[in-house]
Amino acid sequence: MNPFFVMSLLFGLTFGQTASLCAPSEYTIHVEKRECAYCLAINTTICAGFCMTRDSNGKKLLLKSALSQNVCTYKEMLYQTALIPGCPHHTIPYYSYPVAISCKCGKCNTDYSDCVHEKVRTNYCTKPQKLCNM
Repeated sequence: MNPFFVMSLLFGLTFGQTASLCAPSEYTIHVEKRECAYCLAINTTICAGFCMTRDSNGKKLLLKSALSQNVCTYKEMLYQTALIPGCPHHTIPYYSYPVAISCKCGKCNTDYSDCVHEKVRTNYCTKPQKLCNM
């Protein structure tokens, strides 16, 4: 085999998995308030993808710090605010949501991420839908 090809393959396997598989991904959030007439579909970006993790089968032999699993999480983000249409005057019609600018593999930060797997929730509207492209 060509030595250049082998080196390129090894470099890609070593560095490519952690860099290319965790990235901003398009996502649609459906937001509605009981008091408002419409559901708002917001197109945004979230961090999604695969991060290399350690096999925890040898947990009795390893330190606890070696067992932490990396997740695809925000490196840089900003918040945007959308106006939910059809809300009465006594209701706050705004919804703020994160927009992923860049992502990284790292420990989950509970200050801005939900790090616990919960039961599966559906992401849909029960009211007439309006689309918000930010």
